[in-house]
Amino acid sequence: MNSDSDLQIAGDILEVPHLLQPPREHPATVAEFAGLARSIAADRSQWEHLVRYDAASRWYHRLRTGPGYEVWLLSWVPGQGSGLHDHGRSSGVLTVLHGALTERTERGTRALGAGAQRVFAPGCVHEVVNDALEPAVSLHIYFPGLTEMPMRPAAGLRSAAGAGAPAAGIPASACAAGHGPAEAASG
Repeated sequence: MNSDSDLQIAGDILEVPHLLQPPREHPATVAEFAGLARSIAADRSQWEHLVRYDAASRWYHRLRTGPGYEVWLLSWVPGQGSGLHDHGRSSGVLTVLHGALTERTERGTRALGAGAQRVFAPGCVHEVVNDALEPAVSLHIYFPGLTEMPMRPAAGLRSAAGAGAPAAGIPASACAAGHGPAEAASG
């Protein structure tokens, strides 16, 4: 009796295309939204020709919408930042397409290079800044679509409990997920 399956023979399901499930027309899980961001990032023809740089303010363009989500393209010239904010009831995926950005949260500072991806939940308070000397481009997917972006005072990253403690009412895990080839945490 031979019990070898395709998966045992191949070793990695991603190496066996006929075993993969077809992609959904519209994402429904965090992993699917992260996958959508990676697929858009990989296909520069979808976004590269749209990018503009504005020295006065961050440039942004809604790239796509779907049932319950929005995809935004943003550019950042050196020194531009978002200010400290959250995304209301929306979760999101931030993917750096070009250049480098810095994300600051209650957990510290994180450098995000091209290809880095961050996933955040409602309640994540963060600031994103281009601290580099070159422009940057990022892709943002919000689900549900972004309806508010409350700005926070700069002191909102640290609570009275001391450095490194989450701000009052902000779950430490809300800004904790992320991965990517050029991501490095510090602080």
